Amino acid sequence: MSETVGVVGAGRMGLPIIGHLARAGFRTLATDLDSARQPGVESKAALWRPDAASLARECDIVLVCVGFDREVRELLGPDGALRSARRGSVCAVLSTIHPKTIQDLSGQNRALGLEVIDSTVCRGGDAADRGTLLSFVGGPRQTVERITPVLRAYSADVVHTGGVGSAQVAKAVNNLIMWACLVADHEGLALAQRYGLDIDLMRAALGMSSAANEALEKWGTQTMAWAEDDMAIVAEMAAACGLALPQADVTREICRALKPQIAALRHRTRLRKPCMDLTARSVTCSLMSSCSVFKIDVPH
Repeated sequence: MSETVGVVGAGRMGLPIIGHLARAGFRTLATDLDSARQPGVESKAALWRPDAASLARECDIVLVCVGFDREVRELLGPDGALRSARRGSVCAVLSTIHPKTIQDLSGQNRALGLEVIDSTVCRGGDAADRGTLLSFVGGPRQTVERITPVLRAYSADVVHTGGVGSAQVAKAVNNLIMWACLVADHEGLALAQRYGLDIDLMRAALGMSSAANEALEKWGTQTMAWAEDDMAIVAEMAAACGLALPQADVTREICRALKPQIAALRHRTRLRKPCMDLTARSVTCSLMSSCSVFKIDVPH
C-alpha cells in the first residue's frame, strides 16, 4: 500500500483499527496521550510517534479516534497538532461529535491544504476486533473514494452519507435508535421477569421475533459508557433544527438512571459475587416531559 496512515487514539476502538491497517499492508503510525499504550501499538506492527504533530507530518491519511468534541477541536482548531499535516492529506474523524463541529473544522483546515471529513463507525468493540465495522463517511466524493481502501481495512461496510457532517448525523440517528432499543429491552425483560418468565428463554425467543434488535442480541455486554454523551448530541441537534424528539428525551433520562445500575451489575459479575439484590433494586426515572415517575427492574 502506498499511503501512510496515522491513527490518533489507541483506545478500545483505535487499537484494533491500528492492527487491521497494519495487516492490510499500510505503513501505520499511531499515537496516544497515554504513553503506556505504546507497547500495545507496537504489538500490532505499527510505529509509535510521541505526539499527533509529528505523526501528522509523516502521513497521507490521519484517522482521529478520540473520545470527545473538545479533543477533536484541540487537534484541528487553531494551533492544533494536526495543523502540521502535509498539504493534500486527509484527516478523517471517527469520533462521535456534533455535525457542526466537523463542518467548522473542515472549513478552517481546507485553506491550509488539509481535507477534514467525518467517518464515524458503528457496531461496537467486537466488530472493531473482527474488522467488520460499519463506516459512515461524510465528504466530497473524490476524497471518500481515496480513503475508502483505508476504511475497508477495518470495515465490512462503507456508506457515503453525503457532505461533511453527514456521517455525524447518521451516527447520531444510529445511536438514538440503539439506546431506545436497549431501554425497551430492559423494560420488556423486566415485565417478563415479573410475570415469572425465564429471561434467557425470552431473549432467545425475541431474537426470532419482530422485536429482534442488536442491543438484545448483545444483552449483558453493554456498558452504556457513552449513552449520555450520545444522547446529549442528539438533543443539541434536535434543538438546533427546532425538532421535538420526546422519546429521545425520555430515553436520555432512562439511560442516565440505568448506567450506574448496569455498571454495578457488571462489577458484581466480574467479581463473581451474588447479584440477585440488584435485580430487586429499581431504577427510578423522572421524565422531563411529564414529571411523572415510574420504576423498572434491571434483570440479570
